[in-house]
Amino acid sequence: MKKLVTLMGLFMVFTMTAQELYFTTYNFTVESQNVGTVYRMVNDYYSKNKPAGVTVSLYENHFNDHGVNFTHSIVFSGSVDALGAMYGSGENTSWELFITRLQQHVKEGYSSAMGSRLAHAGDLNQKFPFQRVMMLDVEDGSAFLEFWKKFNSINPEGRLAMIGNISAGRSPEGESHWIVNGFKDMKSAMAGVSSLMTDTQRESRDKMWEESKDTYGDVRMVRNTLRILLGQW
Repeated sequence: MKKLVTLMGLFMVFTMTAQELYFTTYNFTVESQNVGTVYRMVNDYYSKNKPAGVTVSLYENHFNDHGVNFTHSIVFSGSVDALGAMYGSGENTSWELFITRLQQHVKEGYSSAMGSRLAHAGDLNQKFPFQRVMMLDVEDGSAFLEFWKKFNSINPEGRLAMIGNISAGRSPEGESHWIVNGFKDMKSAMAGVSSLMTDTQRESRDKMWEESKDTYGDVRMVRNTLRILLGQW
């Protein structure tokens, strides 16, 4: 029972407002010999039991520092009503059996969190499986969000940019916001957004940075990682 509770604490969920969304996330560690089994189990279950209005995403935590060395994350995202219905569905024999089987292949739980996506730039209907994730400690959330929207109004093809907050599950490092930059391939993720821009776009973006970088208060980088999308349902 204790292990089951720990496993349930692994999932980080993002939640959606009328324009954006809500999420929950669970982070956990799987030993290498069990990775294929865990993927198959998640795929088999959510291919047949996908919660209405909820997107389920399984990620590999690929590049990270020693402080965030879990191996995988599962993220649930959707409207507050859809996520509320998923969590409030009551007893479910199929779910209980799935979790019981899954926990046998999970070495340990790491962390969990919930929050919301506040804004995005790019096409949400496309997949961007290689994602650079930044966790930030932001002093003035409103000012930083306005800066982020302006700065990312220049967004090239081939990138999805998202920003959101963390309402529960913050670490002692004090992260309050997250930014995800999604790319189509590893080459683009390694080279960064500038590699996808024209010279004119880069010049305009650099000018915007110089004009606006002192307007949003203190921002501290807490984490900088890269995750890879393994499956989505």
